[in-house]
This record gives sequence, structure tokens and C-alpha cells, in this order.
Amino acid sequence: MTALQKANKNNKQTFLGGAAVLALATAVVKIIGAFYKIPLNRVLGADGFGYFNTAYDIYSVLLMISTTGLPVAMSRMISEAKTLGQSNQIRQIYRVSRAVFLTLGMAGAGGMALLCRWLANLMSSQQSWFAILCLSPAVLFIGIISAERGFFQGQSNMVPTSVSQVMEAVCKLVVGLGLAGVFMLIQVKNGLQTELPKEIADSDPLKIALTSAHSKAAGLAILGVTIGTVIASVYLIYRRRKAAAALEEECLDPTVRSARSTVKTLLSIAVPITLGAAGLQIITTVDAAVYMAQLKGPAGFAGNAGDDLKGIYNFAQTIFNMPCAFIAPLTVSAIPAITEQLTLRRHRRANTIAESATRVMALIAMPCSVGLAVLARPVMGLLGGYTDQGYLGTATVLMRILAFCVFFNSFVLVMNAILQAHGYVYLPVINMIIGGVAKVIINFVLVGNPKINIVGVPVGTVVCYMVIAMLDLFAIQRVLREPPKLMVNVIKPALASLLMGVAAALVQFLLGKLTGSMLLLTFGPILAAVAVYLLLILKLKVITREDCSLLPKGEKIARLLRIE
Repeated sequence: MTALQKANKNNKQTFLGGAAVLALATAVVKIIGAFYKIPLNRVLGADGFGYFNTAYDIYSVLLMISTTGLPVAMSRMISEAKTLGQSNQIRQIYRVSRAVFLTLGMAGAGGMALLCRWLANLMSSQQSWFAILCLSPAVLFIGIISAERGFFQGQSNMVPTSVSQVMEAVCKLVVGLGLAGVFMLIQVKNGLQTELPKEIADSDPLKIALTSAHSKAAGLAILGVTIGTVIASVYLIYRRRKAAAALEEECLDPTVRSARSTVKTLLSIAVPITLGAAGLQIITTVDAAVYMAQLKGPAGFAGNAGDDLKGIYNFAQTIFNMPCAFIAPLTVSAIPAITEQLTLRRHRRANTIAESATRVMALIAMPCSVGLAVLARPVMGLLGGYTDQGYLGTATVLMRILAFCVFFNSFVLVMNAILQAHGYVYLPVINMIIGGVAKVIINFVLVGNPKINIVGVPVGTVVCYMVIAMLDLFAIQRVLREPPKLMVNVIKPALASLLMGVAAALVQFLLGKLTGSMLLLTFGPILAAVAVYLLLILKLKVITREDCSLLPKGEKIARLLRIE
């Protein structure tokens, strides 16, 4: 049996199996993340959490520039070389990619460290400079991590990536939260007052002392992220060295392209993707600076009042990002799988993979979107620990608006992966930039209105991803000769999710008559919603046998549930 025949035979297992492994790792990481960021919000306070996220916003820009396009390019190129049995070319792709990653990583880390105070001032968050400094080395190490992960993902081996993600999360929890918590305990023991009246002036010595403590604690918390990248890098390098030795036995075609030719192909794929992702992230960072300036200017929330609102919004973003993170495994696994089928000239099979990814995306994103909208108040009260009714009311509104964006963001991720796998790397770039510009304009107009203020930010986010989703969908229909049927795979999950939302709202209303416990008002409706949703997706025959195979012992589950 040839390499091409083996690839075709095992592709289905590779795609679904890889997605399942990454999804499991994502679940573990998110659980760990909840134990990290939720108590961290309380340790750092609203202003400290804002400093933490300001540093992370800047880091994300450099992360996009150095790592977004290259892993996708590596994955596509290595998948193609693997399908053709070109093991030597796989090593060449890795060597070239690693050199590019290291160059970008060193430049980004150095710039972030040297310009930490200037960047903090640029973001209208002067106290975040220490967090920016502590996070800067991670830019270098995340470049190393991305090169190693690209090596494995292109061969549809998602286990090293999954293990390294869990290692990063554990280190972040233990080191980051531990350092921040111990530091704040020491400060309180030394007389720091953490409970101050809301009307206290920013110039008051007690307020200055608390702000300074939160700034240092934010830096220590984010240091856990940096240390996690170091440990994950060491692990992945070890795994890659062991895996590289096995490539010799699989080499069927010793052809190796020159380094110049390889880097040219790599950059032709990576640069457009990077420009799009980095462009959107830069727009997001500019947007953060714009809405902070509007909050502290025309909206009238000067000083720490604006930082507090930003901290609340950042926490709402944290909750919003949780379900979206489960879509990334589908895209990471789908790109090499679709590329493999296109290399084999099996376009219908490539469409089947794209449709399966879309269906599973809708099964995950739709109920999360509806559920967060319905249960925004108890979720934010429970997880955010907001006892002040003003803060809780603001957090609830922000979460309800962001909830609508969960589906659109997830759909965009899948459609971008489909376009990239087919070689249309420029279209997502254009679409994302258009959506990002719309976001900045909307936020500038809305946030400056004192009656709207911070609520304008999630509105801009929703509009941004709606625009990108519509443009991506149009592009797929226009440029692909036989486009996959995406929308038909969304309808049934949408119907099931809406009915589930009605059930959750009813249970929440009834429980609200009996108790004010945020714990009961959150988990009671969730349990009812899960039961109703599972029943509906079975009755509506939303789940297929292919979807079940994503789960452990999926074939047995499919037979038990009589899923065709």
C-alpha cells in the first residue's frame, strides 16, 4: 500500500482523533484556567486585572505577528510532504521555520522589554508596565513552542501539542496565582487596606498604595505564563528529537527543496495569514486604547473608574473566550486533513471534512452562546465575585452582548481554516481587517457617549465578527468550485439551542422565586439546559455517527443511541 493510499484510508480517523485529543486538552486547560483567572480577578482587584490584561493585549499582538501564520503554513506544507512520503523535506521545513520563529521571537521579546513603560503609557494604563516586562520573555519561547507544534501538527500528531498546553496551564496556575496570592497576603499583613470606599480619591495615599500593590501582583501573576512557556519548550524539543529519528524509516521520496525555495513557499502562505491576524489584533489593541481614551475623556470615567470598567469587560471577555477555545482544535486538525485530501485530489472528501467541522462547531458554539445570554447575571455574579450591584449590572449587560458573538467568532474560525486549507490565504486577511475597522469606528462613537460608555465595546465586537462571518461565507461560495454546505449544518443546532435557552430561562425564573444564591441560579438552569439540549439533538438527529466518533468509544455510543 502506498503512502497516498494509507493517507486516504486513515484520514477520517486522523482528523476526528486529532480534534478529540486537542479538545480534551482544551477542556483541561480551561478548567485550570478557571482556577487561575477567576480567583485572580479577586486577588488583583478590578484595576489589577485590567493591568494584567493590558500586558496580555500587547503580548497578543506580538504573538500574532510571530506565530499565527507560520504554524498554519508549516502544517499545510508538512501535511503535503507527509502525504507524498518526503521525510527529508519535512525536516527542511522545520529547520527553515525554526529560524524564522527565533528571529521574530527575539525581536519581539527585546522590544516588549525595552519599551514596557512606553507601551503602558500608550495603552493609558501606566501601572501595567511591570506586567508587560514580566511577560516579555514569553514572546521568544512561544516562538520555539510554535515551531515544535507545527512539526507535529502537520503530521496530524496532536498529542505533544496537547500535553504542552496542559503543562503551560498548570505552571501558570501554580506559579502565577501562587506568586500573586502570596505577595498580596504579605502586603495585607504589612498593613495594606484592600477594601476602600468607591468615592476615595486616586491621590489618597491608601489608594496609591493599593494600586501599586495590584500592579506588582499583576506582574507576578503573569510571570507564571512566561515560566510555563519555558517548560513547554523543553518538553516539545525533547519529543521532536525522538520523533525526527523515525522519519528516516518512512522516507519514500528523498526529494528536498532548497532552503530558499522552502522559505519562499512558507512565507507566501504565512505572511498573508499573519498580516490578517496581526492586523486584527493591532486593530484590537488600538481599539482598546481608543475606548479607554473615550472612557476617561468624553464619557467622564477618569482615573481608576475607567480602569475598573475595563477590568470588568476583560473578565467578561475571559468567560466569552472559554467556549470559543474549543473550536480551535477543529481548525488545527482540519487544516492538515483538508490539505491532505486536496493533495490526493479528493475534493468531495475535503468538503466532507469541512462540513463535519462546521457541524461540530455549531453543536458546541450555539448552546454556549444562548446559555451565556440567558444566564449572564448569575454566571458573572458567581465567577466574577461582583457583590456591588452596579458592577454586577454592568458585567451582566456586557456578558449578554458578548454571548451573541460566541457563535459568530466560532464560525469565522472554521471558515478561515477552510479558506486557508484551500490556499485562499488573502481573503480572510481582507475580511478580518474590514471587520476590525468597523469595530474601532463603532466603539469610538458609542463609548464616548456617557449613557453607553463601556457597553459600546461588546457591541462593536459583535458587529465585527458578524461582518467577518458574512464576508467569509460569501468568499467560500464564490471562490470554491464545489463549496461545502455550511449553513445547512447550523440550522438544527440553532433550533435545539433556542429551545434549550427557553428551558434554562424558565428554570432560572422559578429558582429566582425561591433563592438568591448565584450558585443555584447558575447550575440549576445549566443542568436543565444540558438535559433538554441532549434530548433535542437526538430527536432532531443533529448528531451523526461521524460526530460520535470524536468521543471516546464513539462507535459504541452511536450504536447505543441508535445514531445513523
